[in-house]
Amino acid sequence: MSRSSRRHPPASAPAIRGTGHVRIIGGRWRGTKLAVPDRPGLRPSSDRVRETLFNWLTPALPGARVLDLFAGTGVLGLEALSRGAARAVLVERDPGLAATLREAVTRLSAQAEVHAADALAWIDGCRNAFDLVFLDPPFADGLWAKALEGLLPRLAPGAWVYVESPTDLPPDVPPSWALHREGRTREVRYALYRAPGHHATVTLRPDDPPATTE
Repeated sequence: MSRSSRRHPPASAPAIRGTGHVRIIGGRWRGTKLAVPDRPGLRPSSDRVRETLFNWLTPALPGARVLDLFAGTGVLGLEALSRGAARAVLVERDPGLAATLREAVTRLSAQAEVHAADALAWIDGCRNAFDLVFLDPPFADGLWAKALEGLLPRLAPGAWVYVESPTDLPPDVPPSWALHREGRTREVRYALYRAPGHHATVTLRPDDPPATTE
């Protein structure tokens, strides 16, 4: 996830040298470091949250078409590719972060496209369908409703949608989406939904407590 602005970004920019890093934690690129630059609002999903998420997603990853809409470091989209997804699209408005993402994609020879663009404008012009979407926008900008609205025509039948939000402010998702799993940390609620169109309904059973990650 990264900060966002409504101005259209320059076409290209030099890559940012990270002041920290986050690791891909599973699959063929396990242990690979990705730069985490010092950017306001940049908040990569923690290792524990990603470990939980990708345990949930294991059956859905092989061959999946993935969209990481507010990509930031790209760790969610690249983790999905590392674990068997077919291809990914990473959308990041900040041109420096997008350049860093392109360097990572080239270094890994990943089947991924990087777009330096405003996420909402990009999804409005997109005509592809996705099997898995990561939606982790900047919390301060309140973009969930607009992003979810833009995503609806871009979801394949039975697509999975992962959403991060503040713990005390879960976004309103379409009523037709089935909640598969959810968890919380002190600051973040993370939830995996399934869109309509799958032949079997898989939801969180009433006796399954939500995951908690400190």
